[in-house]
Amino acid sequence: MAKTIIITGSTSGIGLAMARAFAKEGYNIAFNGLEPNGAEIAQQVADEFKIDHLFVPANMMVPQQIRDFAAQVITKWGSVDVLINNAGIQFVSPLENFPEDKWDAIIAINLTAAFHLTKAVWPTMKEKKFGRVINISSAHGLVASEFKSAYVAAKHGIIGFTKTIALEGATFGITANSICPGYVHTPIIDMQIGDQMKAHNMTKEEVVNTVMLAKQAIKQFIPVEAIAQMALYLASDAAAQMTGIAIPIDGGWTAE
Repeated sequence: MAKTIIITGSTSGIGLAMARAFAKEGYNIAFNGLEPNGAEIAQQVADEFKIDHLFVPANMMVPQQIRDFAAQVITKWGSVDVLINNAGIQFVSPLENFPEDKWDAIIAINLTAAFHLTKAVWPTMKEKKFGRVINISSAHGLVASEFKSAYVAAKHGIIGFTKTIALEGATFGITANSICPGYVHTPIIDMQIGDQMKAHNMTKEEVVNTVMLAKQAIKQFIPVEAIAQMALYLASDAAAQMTGIAIPIDGGWTAE
């Protein structure tokens, strides 16, 4: 019988890469995202790998929509084996100018949504005595950078949340871990490179090496597949004794 996974923010970037990796392994996948063509993207993955799927465009800022999302998944498949809290947003600004609505949105989507969704699926995991919760944090969950106060706070918070539920789930066969990526190559990054080239009158190479990857010892973007493969491992039986940890995939960023 196929296992079931929920992946938030799974119609683009890291989330989509993880969805494709789990689809290849035959998981039932509950997709989520706010892209206008999100349903089509989910259907394409389901058709390619011949899996059962569900697409729910729940807004991760709205707790009731999150709870309804979990309820739809449990109604369809009975339980949730793996939950990946991946959805996230970013905003960069000096503290004194940081918009309060941006702070609230980042904390809501990057941190509070993970609480609501994990809480909603937790009883089924406890009853089944099996569960894998994987939270996508960031290198910024381990170290800070200026002008990213909300994002750094949220990503540090998700690691603390992960450790807590790891302890609570340990006697029920539930593990919880965080993945902490450095700069990952996604379409959003390509857009940011273009913006930075214009803003600083730099070449693409200068932006990548002196702005984006300045703190990474390995001057390469992290491929989305690296994150997906780590998620697969954490969901596997081989990782049954790994819980409560934050795993950097950051090109050496946090080694200093």
